Amino acid sequence: MSEAILFPGQGAQFAGMGKDWAEAHAVARETFKQADEILGFPLRQTCWTEGEDVNRTDVAQPGIFTTSVAILRTLRSLGQAPVDIPLTAGLSLGEYSALWLSGALSFEDGLRLVRLRGEAMQDAAEATPSGMASLVGADLEKAEALALVGSQEGICQVANVNAPGQIILSGELAALDAVEAAAKEHGVRRVRRLVVAGGFHSECMRPAADRLEAALAQTAIATPQIPVISNVDGGWATEPEQIRSNLARQVCSSVLWEQSMSLALEQGVRHFLEPGPGTVLGGLMRKIDPEAVVRSTATPADLTSGTQA
Repeated sequence: MSEAILFPGQGAQFAGMGKDWAEAHAVARETFKQADEILGFPLRQTCWTEGEDVNRTDVAQPGIFTTSVAILRTLRSLGQAPVDIPLTAGLSLGEYSALWLSGALSFEDGLRLVRLRGEAMQDAAEATPSGMASLVGADLEKAEALALVGSQEGICQVANVNAPGQIILSGELAALDAVEAAAKEHGVRRVRRLVVAGGFHSECMRPAADRLEAALAQTAIATPQIPVISNVDGGWATEPEQIRSNLARQVCSSVLWEQSMSLALEQGVRHFLEPGPGTVLGGLMRKIDPEAVVRSTATPADLTSGTQA
């Protein structure tokens, strides 16, 4: 049975993520030590200390990336990771983990990029008061109509199309206020603000996209050895220049996760592995295709329990 590998994105972080893996397995411990050395600051200590620091965008992004790599490296060392991988993908930030797995990005370059990405997005969020909101009971047509309402008051875009009934808008705070006021008349039951630093995957992040584009131009990217699905268009990311472009565009573009997973399912893939903090992607897959199986390895205990998200 071959499994495709799906990597989580920002929002999956929590204080202590990856600590249990590092305490139980030398491979994971060495991965976090390597990350500290590459970044020049104690990522382990910051991620494993109780408090809100782990939720900062510039900490959460390298923390999630490192945790995912540490878990997958450990699974490989234990013979618990698939050898023949049909494809890989990652939600937003998780796309960097997928590109690492595919051989397109080195761990060092991927880590430096996600640290810069996090810093740039944090700076952009602080420069433009903005946020994100989940639309309860909305389809894409309703979400786009509400985004148009919000855009009369400022930047407002569809940020994530994650699964049926799981659509998120992003934009300036005044625009999201207008969305909330108009939601019921557009057939949306409720608008729930997300606890995030800013309006990710919208034009609020344009300064971050520009900084990341400059860094990507200086980063070595190879042709993937495992097929990678891109968030930006829900299609295959096959060439280095295409990958550079997609990663730069991704910061301000919608995350088309439902479309990405539909492409994966069209390949006949029905079994997936989610190595990383949390079980978010397993939950989304249940809404996209209840028959698909996602094996979660969020904690070392999952190796013996056979947890399915």
